[in-house]
Order: sequence, then structure tokens, then C-alpha cells
Amino acid sequence: MSTKLPKAKAIDFTAATERAMRVRRFYQQLEERNHNGAWTTEEDMLAFSTDIGALGRLVMAAEGRWIHDGEVKPELTAKLAECLWWILVLSDRLGVDMTKAFTSFMDKLDRDLVKSVAAADKHK
Repeated sequence: MSTKLPKAKAIDFTAATERAMRVRRFYQQLEERNHNGAWTTEEDMLAFSTDIGALGRLVMAAEGRWIHDGEVKPELTAKLAECLWWILVLSDRLGVDMTKAFTSFMDKLDRDLVKSVAAADKHK
């Protein structure tokens, strides 16, 4: 098995983040009207954590390890998208450029794994 990876292309999350924040601003307007204040970043994180728990149950259901009433695939698809939305919202609120962060993380992971696979091949 080759340890060479294809040249990575940068993935630009700019448009996705802009769209995610547009939707978040609508929610913030509703929060202002209904609760006299928009959620804090911490409250956004708590909501995301709740969605992660729901995602966990849907993954288990998709793998036949959790009983679920309803159609798993569309709900799983929607929950994965919602979790990505939360990541984009949180990254924007915390001043993290996801394009740079993701590209940098993947570049490092690629380099580290190429070295690990090469080292494991030497010990065979």
C-alpha cells in the first residue's frame, strides 16, 4: 500500500459559514423576542451538545444498536448537517477561521499518518 497521498486541495468554508451565520442571526432575533436576549456562545455550545447526543442515538440506530421510531437515514442526514451548522456557528462566534483550521489540521494529520504507516511498514 502506498503511503503517498494525493495533493490536498484547500476546502473553503467561507460561504458555508456566512450562510450558517445568516440563519443563526434569524434565531437570535427570535431569542430576543421570546426570551429578551440572544443566546450566549456557551448556550450555543450546550445546544450543540444536545444535538451531538441525538446524533449518537441516530448513529446507533443506523447500525442496528438502538431502537428508533421513524426513518433513521433522513433524520441522521439532517442531524449531521445540523451539527456541521453548529460547528460553523461556533467557529465564527469564537473567531476561528475554519478554512485555515481545517486545512492546517488535515495537512498535519496527513503528514503524521504517512510517517506512521511508513514506520509500521518497516516493522513488518
